[in-house]
Amino acid sequence: MADLKRIPWREWIPRRFWRIVAVVDAADEIPEKLPAKCAVLVGTPSHPKWLAFDCPCKTGHRILVTLDTRHHPHWRIIDTDKLSILPSVDYWSMERRCHYMITGGQIIWVSNKKGRAHGRKR
Repeated sequence: MADLKRIPWREWIPRRFWRIVAVVDAADEIPEKLPAKCAVLVGTPSHPKWLAFDCPCKTGHRILVTLDTRHHPHWRIIDTDKLSILPSVDYWSMERRCHYMITGGQIIWVSNKKGRAHGRKR
């Protein structure tokens, strides 16, 4: 687990937009606790490997998406100031499905065919 000192204290102030607040060398260095609306880049900005963040459904599960183009699927970071990634994040578990896009630093929930937003218990 990473030392929380890697995330500057000012990043713990509630934010309006999602953003990357720290860069670590390896996935096991991602802090156990992250500020709200914050992500951690694993690797380097020139050679990103992973992007880690806590799911916006606020049930406590961590999302880790691969940025390595050799893997399928993989995500791309479009903007780091107001975080934007492609494609959408679609997390499934026995209890819930969380499907959303992160664009312009905002979460846009994808509705299922019945018109209900995901991120809730089934």
